Amino acid sequence: MNDFLDTLVMDATKTIDSGYYQTAMSTKQPKISLKNAILECQTNPVITEIKAASPSIGTIRNQINPKEIAEAMEKGGAVGISVLTEPKHFNGSLSTLIQSREAVKLPILMKDIILVADQIEVAAKIGADALLLIQALFDRGCCEMSVDKTIAFAHSEGLEVLLETHTQEEFCLAVETKADLVGINNRNLGTLKTDLNTTKEILKRNNTFGKIVVSESGIKTTKDLQFLRESGAKAFLVGSGIMLTENVEEKVKEFVKA
Repeated sequence: MNDFLDTLVMDATKTIDSGYYQTAMSTKQPKISLKNAILECQTNPVITEIKAASPSIGTIRNQINPKEIAEAMEKGGAVGISVLTEPKHFNGSLSTLIQSREAVKLPILMKDIILVADQIEVAAKIGADALLLIQALFDRGCCEMSVDKTIAFAHSEGLEVLLETHTQEEFCLAVETKADLVGINNRNLGTLKTDLNTTKEILKRNNTFGKIVVSESGIKTTKDLQFLRESGAKAFLVGSGIMLTENVEEKVKEFVKA
């Protein structure tokens, strides 16, 4: 039976075939290490996320000014910014990433449903510093290359990799790769259900082998972040919990100082 992850893959394939990624404008910016930014962070390493919508809650913001939001996130103390570029389910755009890159000096993570090398080349071209890959897509055979070859290709393009997992099995595979960061998504992309205990249970049962673990999704309050920090997560990706607020800068500060 198909789940929502299958839908994401099907629509991502259509987006790729439509030529969406071929319209990207090139920008020349030196690459900034997200991994180093996290390691050097003296507060909570919060990766904020610019997104207009999500499949789980629908529209988050009708109008987004990427420059203003990115600048507010930087002023709030974000360690990096994740930018949704997937257009169908997250209302993302390549333009949002380009504008964000021009506005701030923080590392930028391109978040999309990455299946082919062309998308990785575009990420590097438009100014991303890091790229999100999803372990489950490799396990399902959805990607053009193996996970190891995809990571190697991303590195050859000057990009770091955040390899996202959701289960213990995926996590065990991910920590054995050369991914720069390993993510634990508290949201099941198949069902869209969220459980913060996902991070806690995976880290309680498994060795991280020195990988920086980023806990993703479902972080709505500072208590949520504190719970995940106590569970062993080293960095935190916060999207809707920030984008749903009026004062982005102040909300980022809350999470950073929690």
